[in-house]
Amino acid sequence: MAAVTEARVAGLLEHLGSLRAEMAKVIVGEEEAVAQLLTALLAGGHCLLEGVPGLGKTLMVRTLADSLHLSFRRIQFTPDLMPTDILGTELLEEDHGTGRRVFRFARGPIFANVVLADEINRTPPKTQAALLEAMQELSVSYAGVTHQLERPFFVLATQNPIEQSGTYPLPEAQLDRFLFHVRMEYPGEDDEVSILRRTTGVRSAAAEAVLAGEELRALQQLAREVRASEGMLAYIARLVRATRPGDGAHPLVREWVRWGAGPRAGQALVLGAKARALLAGRFAITPEDVRALAAPVLRHRVLVNFRAEAEGMAADMIVERLLADVAGPRTPLD
Repeated sequence: MAAVTEARVAGLLEHLGSLRAEMAKVIVGEEEAVAQLLTALLAGGHCLLEGVPGLGKTLMVRTLADSLHLSFRRIQFTPDLMPTDILGTELLEEDHGTGRRVFRFARGPIFANVVLADEINRTPPKTQAALLEAMQELSVSYAGVTHQLERPFFVLATQNPIEQSGTYPLPEAQLDRFLFHVRMEYPGEDDEVSILRRTTGVRSAAAEAVLAGEELRALQQLAREVRASEGMLAYIARLVRATRPGDGAHPLVREWVRWGAGPRAGQALVLGAKARALLAGRFAITPEDVRALAAPVLRHRVLVNFRAEAEGMAADMIVERLLADVAGPRTPLD
């Protein structure tokens, strides 16, 4: 923590508490999904949110955007959406002073700090692929010119797991760009009553912006300074490598897995664990941080085979078994 003073660290952590409080004003329940969303934000990664209609996926993203002093754009993904509708296009304009005509690049909605890709699986692969460079390189190439995106840059995509008619499942290369695949569940009874109470009255709560871009970048840098011991790094590597079928693989993996997670999964687990530790006010990651994030990191990177799909064996089940069987460090400081 030598990069910043203790007072600066305390101030940044206080901003995190304010951000959580603003989210809680609007979002009822879904504590785990909110925590994973904030963890991804601190880790500097993108999120894919999945849940049935009506769970508040779009509301959660908009509330997060409202809590930040950052630019926000929403893109509704539809079958007729074109890449230029996301990235932008060149316009032919006339210079009134000289009468010459020149091309000017008109930036699309991707040029924002927080971008909501709503129902991302409803647009064809050609348009989905328009996000690949932006998510990985933080830039957009058009007509031979590279345009840098605003920092920080955070893509939040939503999709509905039930209705598959007229949808285009994201290819593995695109899924791997998402740090987390977050699943939202039905609310509990008490939470559902609270939702009804809050949303059917005269007034509804609204989040206020409490975190600026400069502070968020400082928090992201602070998260990277959180300690990950050699033992913890080795544990994460063992866990990721255990998802890959082949000689010496876990019996469950050999039987059910077609492709395992790549090195980017390990990077996501380390950065996510560091961010989760910082959210809890800790400056060293623990095995619990890794276990808590293993499912959102690995569920979209572990590809089960056709037999597993037919028999209802999901990636989450395999990850849960690996967490039980892969040996962790003797202590977090190992």
